[in-house]
Amino acid sequence: MEFFENIFDIVMTKKIFGTLIVILVAYILIKAFNGAISKILITGKTPYEVKKRKTIVKLFQSFFKYIILLVSLLIILSFFGIDTKSLVASLGVVGVALGLALQDTLKDIIGGISLILENYLAVGDIITYNDFTGEVIELGLRTTRIKKASGEVMIIANRNIDTIINASQKKANLLLEIDTAYEEDSKKIEKVLKEIINKAIKEELILPESEYLGINDLGPSSVKYLIKINCDQNKKHQIKRDILEKVKIAYEKNNIKIPYNQIEVHHGQDI
Repeated sequence: MEFFENIFDIVMTKKIFGTLIVILVAYILIKAFNGAISKILITGKTPYEVKKRKTIVKLFQSFFKYIILLVSLLIILSFFGIDTKSLVASLGVVGVALGLALQDTLKDIIGGISLILENYLAVGDIITYNDFTGEVIELGLRTTRIKKASGEVMIIANRNIDTIINASQKKANLLLEIDTAYEEDSKKIEKVLKEIINKAIKEELILPESEYLGINDLGPSSVKYLIKINCDQNKKHQIKRDILEKVKIAYEKNNIKIPYNQIEVHHGQDI
């Protein structure tokens, strides 16, 4: 019994009990702040605005977490009799020395903040760095991570972000040539293609700037009708597939022929 009482006395000391309380409070504060700021900020009228706000939220969450952890550490150290005031003063001197030694790290942190404040980058954007193209999956204070469609992940120091190309902050214009048989009525084709575009706009699959442009070429075996699709850069490949599927379904429904290569074999007369 005395053994358990001794254990209880040890646990209830300021060093142990106080440390546990500080850790618990820090955990609750971080969780509460993360949840509150997510509900407040992650709203927007456009998908890009939502992406930008998500990025800002992650940055604030990361910054707040480090502040809470630093304050908690100082409180815990004070429980063990360490003079935290002298420690903070010493940290100021050490900070100057570290600032000189860690210039690249500071550049990364400043670069990360600038990326968000200047709308240069957001989580979910499609960017190209050298020959590597992928989606931004994480934007931190020091580094940015981009993931290729095939799964590879590249980590870029934020100080080097000025050398990237961001394809997501502009809309994509897809020019699609629709091959159609010569015997089909051009006015009928124009009507069908315009209906496809208007329906896709109403479904919010593509943007209102999309339009039917007319006959683009008279090929050897087909007439090439041209349509312009204006859409989100991030979704352009899937939207192209969706529009072509809609064209094929509409052509089949209206008995419009899509030409394809055929081989005709003629049997000549015997000489």
